[in-house]
Amino acid sequence: MAQDIKSLRTRIKSVNSTLHLTKAMGLVASSKIRRATEAMTKGRQYEAAVRDAISLLTSNKECEKSPYMQKRERGKTRIVVIAGDRGLAGGYNANVFRLAKQYPDAEFIGIGKRACDRYGTKLYRAEGFTHAQAMEIAKVLCEDFRNGEYDRLAFIGTKYVSMMTQEAEIKWILPLERTEASSKAGMIFEPDELTILNAAIVEYVTGILAATVRESFTSEVAARRTAMDSAGKNAQEMIDSLSLEYNRARQSAITQEITEIVAGSGQ
Repeated sequence: MAQDIKSLRTRIKSVNSTLHLTKAMGLVASSKIRRATEAMTKGRQYEAAVRDAISLLTSNKECEKSPYMQKRERGKTRIVVIAGDRGLAGGYNANVFRLAKQYPDAEFIGIGKRACDRYGTKLYRAEGFTHAQAMEIAKVLCEDFRNGEYDRLAFIGTKYVSMMTQEAEIKWILPLERTEASSKAGMIFEPDELTILNAAIVEYVTGILAATVRESFTSEVAARRTAMDSAGKNAQEMIDSLSLEYNRARQSAITQEITEIVAGSGQ
């Protein structure tokens, strides 16, 4: 009986330590939510702006001559996979890698420590990912596409729906698709649309990549906060259950001792 009480006490102490850890990680995640959400919102706005600009250009028939609008038959795919820098975020990383597995023949580049470790690529952390880093990657991606190193480019990240819901998604970036002609009233392109498209493509890829990383990081923080809240709730329930079991065992031990004392005094 004494051994059971000692074992229960040890388990309660262990679970209590876990509870403190989950609360601390939940608080850290909560402190990052606001800034991450603000950065995500700005990233979405910038992505929309660069997409609109490229859409104006790709509606011009002359731009079909651009190497970035050429579809190739080989279909060699390169995918940038954006995951987290650490775990303990529910299914956040697993969902991203599960989506990536749907493209077994693709060449992968990782952003986020978990993705970089998985694919053996240069380390780019998701937290604190900068526009300069996005530009560095985008220049290589665009140059390699133009030189025929691969034929399709996509980004796999996580779409932020709400604090409770985040969804892994894939965005196809290159080759560019022809868009329907849109209003360009009063707009003059100098020297011409094709030249501007070829010059702007790096900024286009940079903008979408930076926005996708920011949204993925916001999703990671939200997923970690939700996971830590759930883990904390489960830990507290386990502590309550173990405490009840401990009190019963302790009461039983005291009762047994009293019974043995009474029985001994009557002899």
